[in-house]
This record gives sequence, structure tokens and C-alpha cells, in this order.
Amino acid sequence: MLCFQAHAQEGKKFKKPLKIKAPAEQPTEQPAPPQEPEPEPPQEEEESEMDEGPAFAPVKAPSMVSEDTTTLDEGELSVVEVTEEVKVDSVWVKIAEYYAIWDSRYVNPYKIDPTKFSDTVVIHLYDEAKGQMWAAPLATTHVTSNFGFRGYRWHYGTDLELDTGDTVRAAFDGMVRIVRYDQRGWGKYVVVRHYNGLETLYGHLSRQDVETGQLVKAGDVLGLGGSTGRSSGPHLHMEIRYQGNAINPTTIYDFTSNTLVQPVFTLTPQHFAYYGSAKTAVVRKTMYHTVRSGDNLGKIARRYGVSVSYLCKINRITTKTILRTGRRLRVK
Repeated sequence: MLCFQAHAQEGKKFKKPLKIKAPAEQPTEQPAPPQEPEPEPPQEEEESEMDEGPAFAPVKAPSMVSEDTTTLDEGELSVVEVTEEVKVDSVWVKIAEYYAIWDSRYVNPYKIDPTKFSDTVVIHLYDEAKGQMWAAPLATTHVTSNFGFRGYRWHYGTDLELDTGDTVRAAFDGMVRIVRYDQRGWGKYVVVRHYNGLETLYGHLSRQDVETGQLVKAGDVLGLGGSTGRSSGPHLHMEIRYQGNAINPTTIYDFTSNTLVQPVFTLTPQHFAYYGSAKTAVVRKTMYHTVRSGDNLGKIARRYGVSVSYLCKINRITTKTILRTGRRLRVK
């Protein structure tokens, strides 16, 4: 089994990667005349989880055996079984055993199919003997939207009521993996990987008070609640994930009493059974026709085997509507 080690500073943050400056070029006797700088290309609109971010680069301990890498595909994201640890107060603390990927850009970089999950995993949510505890994410937890199908998409977390500026805290001990902004989804959000093997996500924050690679204890402040991203009002969107795939938070937290359901959580394939219904629920095929020269409602209706009245109804038009070339009409 491979062992990855990373060094921690006193402030419980990883050291920033060493920056190496390229050697300066020697000036020539006859320098070329200055050229006007080329205009910078226009910036594309930021897309969700697509920007580059700081990456975690653990220092690999020397292996006692030679490693055969002939079967590894270069350029692909590989998931290998390792033990990942960090040194805290002269003690090596285990972060995770089941996956080795550390990615500070994507919430789910593991690409593990939850429908093929067939194990039973016993997860001790906290360990008092090691000083690893748990905490509620908010002082009071009133659920405003549950995990499950909502509208036309699946909602992978639980929404908790708060006021902008309310303190949001870490659920368990662990390390901050992501601190990013997703304008089309979670807004300002934080992802923490925990020693128990789970990961938690906190979305729609108004302020983020942690950094990637920072060690946190249960109850430590991660940021302040808000309504950033795709949000209709101030609330905390909280997700709990295992190997990148979401679990219903209410199977672990009892938000009514603001406590854990049990100190030990047993993960089974049933916790991912919703993936079948989620995929079925969100998939809807819609077909469109682009109007060409000579098209009319009758011709388009016959082509797709529907009636003129049906086309008018789903496109909210009448038989007298002028069809201009290039217009998109929904046909199914």
C-alpha cells in the first residue's frame, strides 16, 4: 500500500509550492526595437467548476519496493488505494484510505459509479479518544428544502434556514479541500474532507474564512451564510458525500434536534439507490425544428407526425403567426 505524506505548518496550513524563477536572459548588444503588446484575448464567461485552482501536491514517502507503473495510463485520472496522512503535532493523522485523489477544483473528481457500489462500510463519525469530534453546521437548523427530486432536477443536499452573516461551522474534523465560487450553482462554497472518510459541502456563503489545505476542527468557522450563486434567498446548502457521491444528510444529521442520528453510520448500496430515480426523473427529450425557407406549420407538423394545433399549443402561437427563417419551434 502506498503512503502519501504532507507537511503541516504551525498555523495548520500546507506550505505553498516553491516558486522557481527562470534565469534572466543576458541582454544582447543590439536589443530589438520594442514591440507594441498584443491585445489580450477576450475573457470567456466563467463556467461552473471549470477554472484552474491550486492543487494539493503531497510529498511521497520513499517506497521500500519498486513500483511498476507500466500499466498506468498517462494523462488519465487514476484512483488507487492508499493511506493518506498529515503530520499534526508530531503525530501522523490519517485522512483517508479509500481514494488518493486530492483535487481543489472539482467537487467530484473521483468518477466512481455509485450504482456499482456493493459494499457495507461502517463509518465512525467521530472519535473522542483521538480528540476528533463533531458539531452542528449552524446554531439552529430548520430545514427549508430536503434532499431529493425538486422541480426538474435532483437536489443533492439539504437546505437550512439562516440569516446572511450567520456563522457556518465544520461538521467534523478534517482538511479544507475546496474554497471556490460557482456563480451558476453553489455560489461561494467550501468542501472539507474529514478523517472519517466523508466530505461535506457548504454552499451559498457570503464569506469564506478558510483556505485550501487548512486543517479544521469540528465547530471551527468556515465562513458566513448568505445567498450567493443560484439562490432564491439566504440559506445554507449542505451536502454530505462519500467518494464524491451525495448521501442524504438526514441519514447522518437529525436537523430537528440538531444532533447526530447515531455515532456510527453504516453506508450501504441503498444510500445510492436514488441514482436510478434521479436519472429517470431529470432526463426529458425535447425536439426542436429550425424554420427554413418554404416551411409552414402544416409541412412541419406532417414531417414530425404531430398536429398543427399541437405545434401551436406547445409554442404558444396561432395558425396566423408568421414563421421567420431561423426560428426554433418545439415539435416534441
